[in-house]
Amino acid sequence: RSGSWSMGEPGPAAGGGCCAETSNVKSDTSQRTYEEEMEYIERLTPTSWRIKIGCVPNMRVEGKFYVNPTLEKLMFEELQQHTGSRGVGGFLPAIKQIANVAALPGIVGQSIGLPDVHSGYGFAIGNMAAFDMADPDAVVSPGGVGFDINCGVRLLRTNLDEADVDPIKEQLAQSLFDHIPVGVGSKGVIPMRAKDLEEALEMGMDWSLREGYAWAEDKEHCEEYGRMLNADSSKVSARAKKRGLPQLGTLGAGNHYCEIQVVDEIFDEAAASKMGISRVGQVVVMIHSGSRGLGHQVATDALVAMEKAMKRDGIQVNDRQLACAKIASKEGQNYLAAMAAAANYAWVNRSSMTFLVRQAFAKAFQTTPDELDMHVIYDVSHNIAKIEKHMVNGEMKDLLVHRKGATRAFPPHHPLIPVDYQLTGQPVLIGGTMGTCSYVLTGTEKGMRETFGSTCHGAGRAWSRAKSRRTLDYQEVLGKLKEQGISIRVASPKLVMEEAPESYKDVIQVVETCHVAGISKKVLKLRPIAVIKG
Repeated sequence: RSGSWSMGEPGPAAGGGCCAETSNVKSDTSQRTYEEEMEYIERLTPTSWRIKIGCVPNMRVEGKFYVNPTLEKLMFEELQQHTGSRGVGGFLPAIKQIANVAALPGIVGQSIGLPDVHSGYGFAIGNMAAFDMADPDAVVSPGGVGFDINCGVRLLRTNLDEADVDPIKEQLAQSLFDHIPVGVGSKGVIPMRAKDLEEALEMGMDWSLREGYAWAEDKEHCEEYGRMLNADSSKVSARAKKRGLPQLGTLGAGNHYCEIQVVDEIFDEAAASKMGISRVGQVVVMIHSGSRGLGHQVATDALVAMEKAMKRDGIQVNDRQLACAKIASKEGQNYLAAMAAAANYAWVNRSSMTFLVRQAFAKAFQTTPDELDMHVIYDVSHNIAKIEKHMVNGEMKDLLVHRKGATRAFPPHHPLIPVDYQLTGQPVLIGGTMGTCSYVLTGTEKGMRETFGSTCHGAGRAWSRAKSRRTLDYQEVLGKLKEQGISIRVASPKLVMEEAPESYKDVIQVVETCHVAGISKKVLKLRPIAVIKG
């Protein structure tokens, strides 16, 4: 059983943050040189590479990752460093993590890495994988969703131009910072009792609508209409609920933000007009947040339960962090029900922040959000697992699609996208890093065939948070943002270094790779003028 073990056996330590990985796998794969590793990797097209079976033990399908010549350097440098260290210490490189996912029971198609892929907990961030619901051995893995369940992005449009916002930009940034609670332990301003939380976990955006925090049209422009019906609040632990109760309507910390942005470039005018975007310079607001402490606790609880289930069912994996359970098992079903509840919480959270953003804008411009045309363009998740229908070898199958740091990107005419976007394809929201541009893309038929209707989610980290703190000076970072004319409000100066553009891959290269590969299509480029962060 070279290179694999069950959860009860000693494996790599999993301490030190979400990406920590100490690789002490005692197998011939960890002793390979870089040149030997490269024998298992083959270029398919200018933007895609294949990971052959044999790269790691027990692979059931091949791996595939999308990178252009600029981004591939980062991927291969990471692999080279790993082989140089002879597998001792450091993170498992993304290429190896994609391959390890390809060894999970029930996986179909390929284990896919999108252009923003980088090391994560178990699954790489930017990795998607689909599992056959009809296969009794197929698994669900919390590491394939991530700790921040339904971390996602929402985009609101306005009928304002940059010239309207510019004179009051500083006041508006301050107003948003005052309205939206931010930072690690931030507490919400939306009143919520324990009973309300139970209802919100089951109802998602229907709760927000009932309580008056959302508009009816908001739901139409939201993935899953803002409510996963398989949610069961009784499967969410008391500890998770306790963490979630005070945090509703809060932005949180890390890479989460609320940005005022302007349309910088329009690549597809027909698709843009369907989104209510008619001109360069139009002002939009992007909200990037997730399920806060509640989602994190749901993931942690599931990992503990699944360790036991793996031992009981004799499931073996290449990496301890890939803890999983059979989809049909009690642990698998409990996780999916709790994950759906956490996803609903995240949609309620983004709806609550939408309410606060609308209030702040209305106050600043002394009018109503309706008059400002502050409609939701779209809301999409990039940390979630969902049952979807896809073609596999010419046969329609029900698959459990894990997207971690990957965004759903359904093509035109897909039944699960809103009527407004039937001709254009589903809007895909790609958040840039602090001070860099963001994008709106649409899904394509090619993406549906090649990546189960998935694309990138953002820039993807290039440096660890620790390296960012060691290397950058926060005054310098703030100075650069000021030079670009970007107003910033931030709860923690330490975060400024961690989230600086230098810490990330270039979002332009990431989006360009997806566009050239044909797995999604560029519609809009957005430039930030004000940033609110935790």
